[in-house]
Amino acid sequence: MSYYVVVGAGPVGRETARLLAEEGHSVVLTSRNTGMIEARAVRTISADATNAVQLAEISKGAEAIFMCAMAAYDRWPTDFFPIMDGTVKAAEETDAKIVVLGNLYGYGESATSPLSPLAPLNPTSRKGTVRGIMWERAARSKVPAIEVRASDYLGNGAITYFSLLALPSLLKKETVSFPGSLDAIHAWSFTKDTAKTLVSAAHYTGEWNRAFHVPSQYASIRELTEKFAAALEFETPKLRELTTEELQAVGFHEGVEMRYLFDNPLVVDASDTEQLLGVTASSLEIMIQETLLDHK
Repeated sequence: MSYYVVVGAGPVGRETARLLAEEGHSVVLTSRNTGMIEARAVRTISADATNAVQLAEISKGAEAIFMCAMAAYDRWPTDFFPIMDGTVKAAEETDAKIVVLGNLYGYGESATSPLSPLAPLNPTSRKGTVRGIMWERAARSKVPAIEVRASDYLGNGAITYFSLLALPSLLKKETVSFPGSLDAIHAWSFTKDTAKTLVSAAHYTGEWNRAFHVPSQYASIRELTEKFAAALEFETPKLRELTTEELQAVGFHEGVEMRYLFDNPLVVDASDTEQLLGVTASSLEIMIQETLLDHK
């Protein structure tokens, strides 16, 4: 049995802690507000990951620290770096490995599809630049590091463009408006599959300082909306593409910055994850059912 620390009590962090405890490990889940988690073997400690001294004290004896914390979407350039820095310093102080929960933003708009975890990062957005710098900070640390990169989430508690922009209108049987192409194929990562990938990556016996992609399912916004409507036993609502001008008019600058992810096909190569970590993607139907748990 090993000891692990999970930083960040969002849906992925909480599921990661639960899976580790299920394996019989000693686990601490920490964030500024941990709340409650349904797993007897998981201890929760309220702590600020930017405080490296405090996090190092919590992490004494840990095999690995999972960095699953999330910063406010519009504050990534200011809020994410102190969290990453505190995590790395705590890991170096305690000689713990680092497993980072990341995403695909760092590859940039010009990346070749399907995205390979071995491809160099070449961000073309502020958020992608932030993610790239965060990974470089972990990869250059004195301890081994792995980054698990997910696409847009589906799952219970997931907060993504689809859950924020499409799902509320769908639930009200109103026209669904979404930024980007409605018909471009897009990768969807299940929160529980992401946690499985994080846990499996922590046990990886190969060479670290590398990335793994979360195995995902694929559907365009139109197809995904149709499947959600079917699961709800609704008629599929009308769909329309939100223009850049409309996003700018309402001040949704993050949507303007990142809409390239939906304007073009987004396909990820997760073959390494499947072959080396033994993780495969859950069905899209299961992802949809879990996403709707909070809405039925």
